[in-house]
Amino acid sequence: MTDYKNIFGKPVKFLTTDPDNAEAEGQIWYNSTSDTFKNVVVGEAWSSASNTISPSTGGRGGAGTQTAALVFGGTPPSSPAVTTTEEYNGSGWVLGGNMGTARLYGAGAGTQTAGLAFAGNNPGGLTANTEEYDGTSWSEQNNMGTARYELAGAGTQTAALAFGGVNPQPPVTYYNITEEYDGASWTTGGTLAVGKYGIAGAGTQTAGLGFGGYTPGSMQSATEEYNGTSWTAGGPLATAKYQLAGAGIQTAGLAFGGAPPPSTLATTEKYDGSSWTITSSMGTARRKLAGAGIQTAALAVAGIPIGGGLTEEFTKSINVITGAAWSSGNNMGTARYKISSANAAPQDAALGFGGGGGAVDLSEEYNGTSWSEGNNLNTATRGAVGAGTQTAGLRAGGFDGGPAEQDDTEEYDGTSWTSGNNMPANMRLGAGCGTQTAGLAFGGLSSPLNDKAVEYDGTTWTVGGTMNTGRYYMAGFGVQTAAVAAGGDSRDNTEEYDGTTWTSVNDIASGNTQGAAGGGILTAGLFFGGTQTSVPANTNTTLNYDGTNWSTTASMTTAARQALGGTSGGSNTAGLGFGGYVPGPGSTNATEEFTGETSALNIKTITTS
Repeated sequence: MTDYKNIFGKPVKFLTTDPDNAEAEGQIWYNSTSDTFKNVVVGEAWSSASNTISPSTGGRGGAGTQTAALVFGGTPPSSPAVTTTEEYNGSGWVLGGNMGTARLYGAGAGTQTAGLAFAGNNPGGLTANTEEYDGTSWSEQNNMGTARYELAGAGTQTAALAFGGVNPQPPVTYYNITEEYDGASWTTGGTLAVGKYGIAGAGTQTAGLGFGGYTPGSMQSATEEYNGTSWTAGGPLATAKYQLAGAGIQTAGLAFGGAPPPSTLATTEKYDGSSWTITSSMGTARRKLAGAGIQTAALAVAGIPIGGGLTEEFTKSINVITGAAWSSGNNMGTARYKISSANAAPQDAALGFGGGGGAVDLSEEYNGTSWSEGNNLNTATRGAVGAGTQTAGLRAGGFDGGPAEQDDTEEYDGTSWTSGNNMPANMRLGAGCGTQTAGLAFGGLSSPLNDKAVEYDGTTWTVGGTMNTGRYYMAGFGVQTAAVAAGGDSRDNTEEYDGTTWTSVNDIASGNTQGAAGGGILTAGLFFGGTQTSVPANTNTTLNYDGTNWSTTASMTTAARQALGGTSGGSNTAGLGFGGYVPGPGSTNATEEFTGETSALNIKTITTS
């Protein structure tokens, strides 16, 4: 008699708890605790990912994979076309080198470290310009034979395809032409069955795939396959659409988004080399989006009408992936800004103190659910340095809301505040990190400490290393011997402190930002909120720091704010933001909790129904 083990090579196990690893794939087990049979199911789904840094609404080119993607060009709300390039690492976005030619509705091919951009539109009109990307910078190459936009691309940097597209100038021309790139120049290839634009592409130069698009009078469901010489008909899409995105290869393609005007689509279809089938829809319908990746691990970026650089990941996996996100927590008891926080505290044991339009002496504790009033500070203050934890907090310097600056220190034991020894000089709007017995304060608006690190040993303050750039209103996180100072005073500078010396490192990815909050450690930091002074406007952008690079993660959900309090303990996966200043209402008492991306086995209970 054939049994499950003989068929699949695994016996039915008897377990008291469900497994939590990939070995469960293909396994059926009996859970004696729940008295049920279970297994792991492979699922296909889109999940939210980190927004791009640039708020481009659409028209970007895309290339690469889900964990190493490249997007470029596009059109933000305030300008017709940009040269911006961004790289995705599977978690967040970082800025890359700018293109030589601003463009939107161009096409791309290749990888993150060997990318190709070609054609498109810019303020000067259509372009045939071609550029290659080496992972750092773009270089000009030989132009295409025909300038056009809303075309499709496929292949690699040294073996690319460009097909379809349109010239909107009267008389409007819908192109059926294909061009092939060999890493040096373009040559003419086979022709599509009909000229169209808004077409999507996938595959390689010798095994290409084109689908969807718009030709005079109608949207297209047609699919065509390229063999390196000519195009032949493949199975049609389930839904006719154009301005969609694609990923994958000729025998395993993915189509997502697009439009039959005036609506937009979230529909996703997969191709097996013969026919398309509908699978999980994107969370947000859109068109004119960029795509990257393969059929089982794809990326959808930006698009219209949503704006904001919205990014989603498509994954076929035994795991259910939940994207990083901020969620609303219960409000603080008192709304205020320029609030200080014990930024080494975990999310469920936070401490916020001082702040206000004028200075206040209030102190509040958060238990992961709600805020409660604690004993007041001895001295009303705002813009003070905060460090430590809920049961061992540290407050240093600040100012009284008027001209009076402060140099005093207070320590919190979980019940009350007591005075400690004063700092060497006044410090207001500085940043801090570390613990109550190994604290660090740095920068600020007050001379002579505005470019200094000041170290606390639980009793005495001593002056440490000098920063490369003196500034105030910045964010800080880490420990006394491995600290990070980020942004501040209309800057994007980042510096790391080793207990002796400050070193300038990569700038923050969101540009000049002041009044942000921070938490975590040097190799896993979190930076959120503040004012982007180059705009100028408050921001809800959140960034991760890995000890080398900054990348975006999920944005805060409440009104963008500055001068807020924040913490994330010793990681960048569980943060807390509270209070702050919002234009119009002014002080806010809003609280948000940050949870990093999680992954869990897609376990299903086996039933007889």
